[in-house]
Amino acid sequence: MGTTQLETVPEPKYWHLRTVLSNALDSEFEVGEILPNERELAARFGVARATLRQALEQLELEGRLQRRRGVGTTVAPPRVGVEVNPTRHSWPGAPGDAWQTEGCAEDVPPAAVGRALGRDDEKVYTVRRVRTVHGQPVATELLYVPPASVPGLSGIAGLGTDAGVARGRAVLRELQRLELGGQERTVELGSARAEDAKRLDRLPGAPVLVLTTRYLAAGGTAAVAVSTYRADTCRLTFGEPAGAGLLAAG
Repeated sequence: MGTTQLETVPEPKYWHLRTVLSNALDSEFEVGEILPNERELAARFGVARATLRQALEQLELEGRLQRRRGVGTTVAPPRVGVEVNPTRHSWPGAPGDAWQTEGCAEDVPPAAVGRALGRDDEKVYTVRRVRTVHGQPVATELLYVPPASVPGLSGIAGLGTDAGVARGRAVLRELQRLELGGQERTVELGSARAEDAKRLDRLPGAPVLVLTTRYLAAGGTAAVAVSTYRADTCRLTFGEPAGAGLLAAG
């Protein structure tokens, strides 16, 4: 992976280094191969380790690299297409839903979610879900559902008050009874919280894409889903149903 002179380059050093490293990944490295450690790379290119980290973080964000616990930085595999169709009007848990329910608890939601639900400081059902591709988790989700949206849940016997898959599935079934009025979605770049990082096999603070979906019914917000996707290997695109709505995930 030769050296390069960075001092006279007008663009930011880390960005030029990112270009050099990207070219090297194409010509000198195989998928899954471990890169030299930061000290070796910084010395080879004559840059500070802070500059190197910026370049590596950018390549991770672009899906070229992966940081793995106990392994190091490796060359990321090609992306695999996974359908995400924002125009499909269906509740979570409807037929064809690619998510798996992991559990459910009754908690006070984050302030922003509470405001969206109009339920500040009130407990709601929080359903935990995960999405996998080829057996590997690529996204996690917290679905917040006020009791008022699923009034029939209290009549379901045998579930008790403990968190669990059965209660989560029951919440999803009860949502199907409502007439869905529409969905509103926003996406932003974020950093993985410790819990999400662990479930996605990422390092805390790793880049993630946070997709927030408001499910509308009866003139208000019936539920809010906060989905966290691995940004290193995921790409969300939005479009019409035919051939559009793809999320690439490695």
